[in-house]
Amino acid sequence: MKIDNKQFDELMETILKLKNKKALENFLYGILTPKELVEIPHRLQIVKLLKRGVTHHEIAEKLKVGVATVTRGSNELQKGRFKYV
Repeated sequence: MKIDNKQFDELMETILKLKNKKALENFLYGILTPKELVEIPHRLQIVKLLKRGVTHHEIAEKLKVGVATVTRGSNELQKGRFKYV
């Protein structure tokens, strides 16, 4: 799936304009599916745990996700993403 840069930029600008936690929460509940509302926070936890040096298998077990999901996070981390997390 190819990202539409203009639409993606608009999404980022919209998020940046949200003034407080309640506004962000309302936006996320409106735009994301229930499954995404579970998966996206898990991805953030994966990154945080990887940065602490927790093994892929420990993370997968703790968060009840597949090792492949953890590996994907690890690969993105190695590309230099998440430096602000």
